Amino acid sequence: MTADDEIGRLYGVDPADFTALRSELVAAAKERGDAEAAKRIAGARRPTTAAWVVNVLMRSDGTARTRLTDLAERLRAAHASMDGGRIRELSAVQRRLVHELTRTGFAAVGLAQPSAALRDDVVGTLQAAIAAPDVLARLGSLAKAERWSGFGEFGEATPRGPAITGKAKAKPSDAGANSAPGPAEDEVAAAKERVTVALSDVETAEREHAAAAAELSERTAGLATARRRYEKLLEELSTAEGDVDTAEVERGDAGHRADAASDRLDEARSALAQARSQLGAMTDRRS
Repeated sequence: MTADDEIGRLYGVDPADFTALRSELVAAAKERGDAEAAKRIAGARRPTTAAWVVNVLMRSDGTARTRLTDLAERLRAAHASMDGGRIRELSAVQRRLVHELTRTGFAAVGLAQPSAALRDDVVGTLQAAIAAPDVLARLGSLAKAERWSGFGEFGEATPRGPAITGKAKAKPSDAGANSAPGPAEDEVAAAKERVTVALSDVETAEREHAAAAAELSERTAGLATARRRYEKLLEELSTAEGDVDTAEVERGDAGHRADAASDRLDEARSALAQARSQLGAMTDRRS
């Protein structure tokens, strides 16, 4: 098994088992004398849960990569030709495909009820793969979720154009002696009062809505910050674990060199003792 095969195997296991398997594979590479493979494997970073879901998806569904690649090529062609109808059609295909693959990925890893945040990360990664060829190329060995940073959503188009229909306003009838009598003053006053109360209710509801929206925005930002901090800590932990494995590989190499140097020192000391013994014997004979 090559180092690429072993790294691929790493990104297919549950993140909870990643570190133990990485250490096992590093030890196996060292045992067979492949120091370069040991260093590459030790440098592999543990994937986040979302990245793991997408990696497993790529391994469990042999058509996923091909379908994403094909759709990406068709969307680029539609955008290049500025074909609005085709873009709208393919945008709908994109939404269906991403939804289907997301569901398949969660089923493949046995997550029946993923959190909204996790689902969002998986969806964002698949959309990024359609928009960015470099992300598409790394599917199967991702260490973290991806998000396309371009303007808008790739492949999305909203049809525009006037679609207003209506009836012509009816002409007011001429006032005449036979016109219906107008509403009484007390009815008008009551209607005005109802309008005033309704306006007050609207203003109160608008203030409450604005406060709720502000709180939601704040909580959403707090969640995003916490998630970024969590992902950063996971990344730092994985990096530190990889550094430990790398240091162990290098320490093993240094140990082998130290053992070899010790053997040479013992041989040199033995040769020195033997030479001194021979010199002493020669000196005794000449005396």
